Amino acid sequence: MRIAVIDDDKLVALSLKTILESSDGIEVVAMGSSGEEAISLYREHEPDVMLMDIRMEGMTGLEAGTEILREFPSAKLLYLTTFSDDEYIIKALGMGAKGYILKQDYEGIAPALQAVMNGQSVFGDSVRDKLPTLMKEKEEFDFAAYEISDKEREILEAVASGRNNKEIAEQLFLSEGTVRNYISSLLDKLDLRDRTQLAVFYYTEIKGG
Repeated sequence: MRIAVIDDDKLVALSLKTILESSDGIEVVAMGSSGEEAISLYREHEPDVMLMDIRMEGMTGLEAGTEILREFPSAKLLYLTTFSDDEYIIKALGMGAKGYILKQDYEGIAPALQAVMNGQSVFGDSVRDKLPTLMKEKEEFDFAAYEISDKEREILEAVASGRNNKEIAEQLFLSEGTVRNYISSLLDKLDLRDRTQLAVFYYTEIKGG
C-alpha cells in the first residue's frame, strides 16, 4: 500500500513515516508539509491513500483535498489531526474524504489506512462518538420523496454506523450482492458518489436539524 503523508510539522511527518513503515505492506512514497505540496505530490505519485493534516499555513488540508478530489474523484483521503472539531468533521466527510482520525490515536493509524484501502470509511473512536450527537434527530425527513424503502433506510443507517457490506448482510440476513445493489440504488436516488457521502447525508439531512 503506497501512502503519502502531509503534515506541516516535519517531525510529526517523520514520526508517522517511521510508524507506518514498521507495518507490513505499507510504503510511504511521498511526504509534504503544505496543502500546495499535497496537490503536487498527489499528481506525481497518485498514492493509494493520502494521510493529511487539516490545519496548515496557507492552503489547508481541506482546501487541498477538495482540489485533489476534483482532479482525482477516486482519491482516498484520510485526515489526521489534533482537532476534534465538529465543523472540520462535517467538511472533511462532506467533501468526500474517507475518514477523520485524531493524532493521539496513533496505534490505529495503520489499521485505519488498511480499512480505507479496502473501501471502508474510518472514524477514530472519539470522532465516531461525536457523530450521533452533532445534530438532533430530524423526524420530518421525507423518505418517500426520495422513494427510499424501509429496507433501504435500514441499509443507510447501517452504512452511517460504519458497517461494511459483509456486516450489513449478516445484520439484515441478506447476501452481500443484495446489499451492494441496495447501496447502488441509494446512491442513485440521493445523487451521491460513495458510501462516505451516504453517511454524511444521514447525519446532516436525516439526523440534522
